[in-house]
Amino acid sequence: MVSALVRNAGALERIDCAAKAWDGPPDGTLAWWKSRYIPSDSSGPKLAPAEVLLDVLEELESHPEDKALRYLVALQLVRRKVLKVNDAHSTEVASHMDPQSLVLSCRKRQSEYRVEVTSAEEAFAKGVEERLQLLLWSGGEE
Repeated sequence: MVSALVRNAGALERIDCAAKAWDGPPDGTLAWWKSRYIPSDSSGPKLAPAEVLLDVLEELESHPEDKALRYLVALQLVRRKVLKVNDAHSTEVASHMDPQSLVLSCRKRQSEYRVEVTSAEEAFAKGVEERLQLLLWSGGEE
């Protein structure tokens, strides 16, 4: 395919077209380039579904020795916008109870999770990062 960046009415517009249909850059073109679409290999590693990570988060609640892993899974779910930091509740918790907890809400499951915040040393302790990678990715080469 061929793509072009064209100035149109004072704005920039990107135009993409099939290489066979390309007649050359249109007026106002600032840049153009050729690209090739290569479908992804379906046998490569795949990111674990959010539902699976929510199950893991819930399961790890009963394993206090895995609090660092649970915290990292929770952060991953916040990053994916599956969990949302409950600001109002977190402020209340921080001022009255345990300032080391993060309160997260999940619209999918209509649930609230309290996750203990861990230090960087705990999060990057030997084995935690490897376990997180195994949870997040599957189907890769061994």
